[in-house]
Amino acid sequence: MVNPKRIKLGPQDFELKKVLGKGGYGKVFQVKKVSGPNADRFFAMKVLKKATIVRNQKDTAHTRAERNILEAVKHPFIVDLVYAFQTCGKLYLILEYLSGGELFMHLEREGIFLEDTTCFYLCEIILALEHLHALGIIYRDLKPENILLDQAGHIKLTDFGLCKEHIQDGIVTHTFCGTIEYMAPEILTRSGHGKAVDWWSLGALMYDMLTGLPPFTAENRKKTIETILKGKLNLPGYLTSEARDLIRRLMKRQVPQRLGAGISDGAAVRAHPFFKHVQWTDVIHRRLEPPIKPVLNSDDDVSQFDTKFTRQIPIDSPDDATLSESVNLIFQGFTYVAPSVLEEMARPRISQSRSPRRARYARNIRHEEVMRVPFVQRNNTTHMNNSKDSNHHPADAEGPFPPRPSPQDEVMEDPGHPFVYRSA
Repeated sequence: MVNPKRIKLGPQDFELKKVLGKGGYGKVFQVKKVSGPNADRFFAMKVLKKATIVRNQKDTAHTRAERNILEAVKHPFIVDLVYAFQTCGKLYLILEYLSGGELFMHLEREGIFLEDTTCFYLCEIILALEHLHALGIIYRDLKPENILLDQAGHIKLTDFGLCKEHIQDGIVTHTFCGTIEYMAPEILTRSGHGKAVDWWSLGALMYDMLTGLPPFTAENRKKTIETILKGKLNLPGYLTSEARDLIRRLMKRQVPQRLGAGISDGAAVRAHPFFKHVQWTDVIHRRLEPPIKPVLNSDDDVSQFDTKFTRQIPIDSPDDATLSESVNLIFQGFTYVAPSVLEEMARPRISQSRSPRRARYARNIRHEEVMRVPFVQRNNTTHMNNSKDSNHHPADAEGPFPPRPSPQDEVMEDPGHPFVYRSA
């Protein structure tokens, strides 16, 4: 939906509060809207530099695709786009603020997850991927850093910058992109890939959650790729037979043999015995109790995000870029306002008296902490080692877990029946 004339937004409408993340594309801030609809509400603001994006044709295409996908896709387990606008030199995406933080951080703290915890997250991720696939979209960047928890503990997929649109059954694409440790073999070999790459990544993510590391790691990118293409998949003995079987089936190197690769897509994955006790209608309606409930003190709480970012002074650098008219035409139509905001504006305003009792009670509400006990007790120090040289898996259920390495950087070079969710 194009931004109507009566709503004209810009950076001045949002107060910078904290830095949540940073990458080559720009920054992600926690912001507070200062006026108009949603005033005083907190959001995540992703800022992209046009000059950086237009250097590469594929980066430009992926940025436009991310904006379009976020507008088109509405799902309980996918982040909501609320606003989008641009200035002469920058693009701004205003997304719902997910205060529960990255799944990566929770996995870092826990070491590994129990199988029922892993099952909970897999269920919500499967429904999100299945919904994207039904719309002809491949996600292509499934990893713990791109899975955020909301304040209740349910997941939301974020960062759609590497998605590919218009991929139906039988259609493949050849772009080399993703995060190495979670990339399917057919992406690495550039032999053409389709929706099945997301199911490989789901298997790698499942392995990561249950063991503390992705299944194939090495000291550098080249060797990691070699292990993904030729290495043996070693599964710890403490996993149940159903968990081991699901991982093996998701991580078949031959695409036709991979679970989820057929026309039934996610339905085949949901039918696996690992999920035999799951009521999928309860999953889609968020009725299941999240295994991890973030401890939050306020709406603007950032305690679940990396202090490496949140301690930085939030500064949106000056927008002094001068771009040609032809470059700016590339981003024509970028502006967006969510239909829910427009509907709220159209409703008649009825003033209601405030309940002092309710307000006083609401201020005292705190989220209870329900953290699952990992297989072994970690020492009190939270490991934040970002070394890429660690290649150790927990050999057994004794002793502390090794630090989680950060995955290799994202790379993007030039060359049944789905479980349908219908929003109300």
